[in-house]
Amino acid sequence: MNWFWWIFVFFMVGGFSWIADTGRSALKTRHDRRMERLKLAEDGRLALEEAHKPPEAVCGCTHHLAKHDKAGKCHEDVQVPTEWDENKKPLHFELRQCNCQQYVGPQPLSRIYADELTDLDDPH
Repeated sequence: MNWFWWIFVFFMVGGFSWIADTGRSALKTRHDRRMERLKLAEDGRLALEEAHKPPEAVCGCTHHLAKHDKAGKCHEDVQVPTEWDENKKPLHFELRQCNCQQYVGPQPLSRIYADELTDLDDPH
């Protein structure tokens, strides 16, 4: 029965709250570290996906190569400011043809299908 008084004194001086706070702090730290690991794994997966994508055929005018003709002239419409305020901020815009002259980005490779040259299963 002597141990009962020691436990009673321990709880009365706040021992239980100290144990609960320590446990709560440990669980929060564990949770934060797990979330960091999950975030790093997700970032790594996204980086690998980006690394395996072919380069986008986008011009300096931000339009795709498909919007340019054989000579390189862009055929997309853009908003051009036509009126400004006293702080040189545009007030009104007008649609005009993009004045980009030539696409200079990466040239996409065509996809080619070719049959196997050798038959590895044939013993002859």
